[in-house]
Amino acid sequence: MMNWIAIAIGGAIGAVSRYGIAQVVILINGANAAPFATIMVNVIGSGLMGVIYGYLSTGGMLAETVRVFIMIGFLGALTTFSTFSMDIMAAIDRGQVVYAVIYAAVSVAGSILAFILAVLMMRAMSGAG
Repeated sequence: MMNWIAIAIGGAIGAVSRYGIAQVVILINGANAAPFATIMVNVIGSGLMGVIYGYLSTGGMLAETVRVFIMIGFLGALTTFSTFSMDIMAAIDRGQVVYAVIYAAVSVAGSILAFILAVLMMRAMSGAG
């Protein structure tokens, strides 16, 4: 039961964090910058997931409740691939197909790269690399 509660609390914090990041990016850069907030949370979230995964893959220990709080709850809600998909469709609807393709490529490649680099960093720091 504690894992369920941890996931719910982590998810609430992740969702509010995602919304807050988007609002700050829009406040600073204007409404057209909203897709960049999505890229940012996906890349940052993937990097953070990579740090945790890298830590755990080198023998690091986390209590199961902490692991699910961070990885499933917080990061699951922080990263926004449903919003990402909507942003792509909105760009296509505006006739910005090239923009949509570039946006998708940068989001996916950036997120995967952030994850891989974070795992490698954690392995190197632990001496298991």
